[in-house]
Amino acid sequence: MTIRLMQMRDNTQLLSNGPFIENRLSNGLHVSSNHVPYVNSIAVGIWTNAGSREDPANMSGLAHFLEHAVFKGTHSRDYITIARCIEQVGGYIDAYTTKENTCLYIRCLKEHGALAFDLLADLVCNPVFPEDEIEKEKEVVIEEIHGINDSPEELIFDQFDDLAFPKHPLGPSILGTEQSVANITTEALRAFMRRHYTAKNMLITVVGNMPHDEVMLHSEKSFSGMYTSRQPLSCVRTFSEKDYSTFFTRQKKPLFQTHVLHGRAVPRNDRFFYGLLLLNTILSGGMSSMLNLELREKNALAYNAYSSLTFFEDTTLLNIYAGTDPENTGQTLRIIQGILKAETLSEVSGKELSAAKNKLRGELVMEMEKMTHKMSKAARDIFYFGNTIELEEKLAGIEKVTSEDLGQAAEYLQMDTDASTLIYESDAG
Repeated sequence: MTIRLMQMRDNTQLLSNGPFIENRLSNGLHVSSNHVPYVNSIAVGIWTNAGSREDPANMSGLAHFLEHAVFKGTHSRDYITIARCIEQVGGYIDAYTTKENTCLYIRCLKEHGALAFDLLADLVCNPVFPEDEIEKEKEVVIEEIHGINDSPEELIFDQFDDLAFPKHPLGPSILGTEQSVANITTEALRAFMRRHYTAKNMLITVVGNMPHDEVMLHSEKSFSGMYTSRQPLSCVRTFSEKDYSTFFTRQKKPLFQTHVLHGRAVPRNDRFFYGLLLLNTILSGGMSSMLNLELREKNALAYNAYSSLTFFEDTTLLNIYAGTDPENTGQTLRIIQGILKAETLSEVSGKELSAAKNKLRGELVMEMEKMTHKMSKAARDIFYFGNTIELEEKLAGIEKVTSEDLGQAAEYLQMDTDASTLIYESDAG
């Protein structure tokens, strides 16, 4: 991979020309937009601060299924019209659900911005949930679950969460199970929407060639009728050390390869935010990362090895994944555990830290050139920090991290003492 630092410096300056501007509609709906005048399109997203951790105990997968269900029809559009009305003008619409949020978004040419706002508002304010379409969509989601079950690299992450958070809402899969999806009713969908899809629990983010005053006009026109609850915001999220379970589990699967997932969850502490970002980059940031060098280049133990860092509202989760030959499982795990020792990570040289900063800086700058990513990043900032964090502030936070900060972040994770491990082993022989 070639990184052109001079080009990235120029892009940083260019992207900083239009900061995010934030306001609220008359009903309390939060709106954040970034005007990018040199492009010909916009990305518009509507977000709710509710994901799978808000699912009822007996109905895991409800938040994700609702994301599907709103596309089945509204009072003024059937499911075919929903797809065609934006695609026939050259745009596209998509959606996704995480543990904590749900997003519906549209990318289109700037002249079709009014349609984008109108369609998104129609989906989240006026869905009708036709029974026959809902029953068919259950089969679609069950096939989505089957796809995850057939992919051990994806399934192991879902099962790790289930074991790590056995009595906590972060544990169940975002998709749910076949049985829990079958249990979903239209009444449950409507109740979930009444509780979570309210003006003060939602957010609009817009990036592209649309000035903020125009964003506000379209938002007010399209979303002013959104339900406004008098109750407090719907999500009350808590996490403590007792919510995390340490385990070492091996499971037999019909596989050729062994899959190893090692991880640790700790309560949120923003003091270590940038240090953890850099640790993740050092572990898994490209071909020169620790995991790639030790597991792939030096020892030829794995083709695929990486780390995954997730910041939830109240906890932080770091995972290390590797796929290896069954005979190499022990050696692979020992190398991973050795890399994750606090003393190993605290001994990262100044040169290595500087390289990680450059790598992370390059990633952030280049990612911000993608409008859909920039739109999503703004929403994540608002839900996590309470406001958007401009690129320059993030880069400054990264630059301030010292080797001592890196060591303290590693010690905070306690990966060498309290981490958990899930291993999928071949059932052959």
